[in-house]
Amino acid sequence: MSDQADPATEAFVAHRNLLFTVAYEILGSAADAEDVLQETWLRWVKVDLDQVRDQRAYLIRITTRQSLNRLRTLQRRREAYVGPWLPEPLLTAPDAAEDVELAESVSMAMMLVLETLSPTERAVFVLREAFDVSYGEIAAAVDKSPAAVRQIAHRARAHVDARRPRKVVSWSEGKAVLEAFQRAVEASDLQGLLDVLAPDVVAVSDGGGLKLNALQPIVGVEKVIRMFVGSMQKIGGTLTTEPTVINGSPALLFSFDGELDGVVALRIEDNRVTGIYYVRNPEKLSRLECETSLTLH
Repeated sequence: MSDQADPATEAFVAHRNLLFTVAYEILGSAADAEDVLQETWLRWVKVDLDQVRDQRAYLIRITTRQSLNRLRTLQRRREAYVGPWLPEPLLTAPDAAEDVELAESVSMAMMLVLETLSPTERAVFVLREAFDVSYGEIAAAVDKSPAAVRQIAHRARAHVDARRPRKVVSWSEGKAVLEAFQRAVEASDLQGLLDVLAPDVVAVSDGGGLKLNALQPIVGVEKVIRMFVGSMQKIGGTLTTEPTVINGSPALLFSFDGELDGVVALRIEDNRVTGIYYVRNPEKLSRLECETSLTLH
């Protein structure tokens, strides 16, 4: 790397975790977020830094544009995906869980809500709500007028508010519910599951055509319990579970006969599990071995 490129390198490295978080929240895929960062870097090193007033804003702009381009391609792929699609889970550091805003914005529940937005709505919502980017900067990133961006942000916020969990769950509450769920699953305790699962709980499993999974979300506590028990029997082997922190929230690693099978994240409301997200697709489990650093700043 030449001396001339050093300032560009330093700026990119300083903002790398932020840019990854932006791309991941827009795409729901760590692998694609990494590709977007590579594309962002290739464009950034060609920029005349003397003409850049705000390096953070400029880098976010490039990242957003590249993310939108990739998201439109990904949406076509996801239409052909076998069964339900879930975001790629990330093993996150404890400080991610301590940052309430970050933990909420990257939670599996929120990431699934973001999937219901159009690409532009998703980018606008993420930039405004999670990263507090100005309407003017967002407009430059998505090629819309500031007035149009305000309307998109308002529409996206209303859409998300109608579907997101009603309140943020504290770390201690989430951990307690997860432990109750863990005990019930490991002991095949049907009453324990009935106690911890909400009557209208929804279970979504993602095998990507590579592992067994329900091809549609399962709704209702009795159906979910039957699905869980049936799946455990079909998979076979001795189940062990291990608490972990996924996307800033308590989660469980499921293993059978010592081999990792997948990760289970929960949506929790009023001390009950209202959503179970079981990622089994082996292509989505590569980010569970080392922590991913996320940041909103």
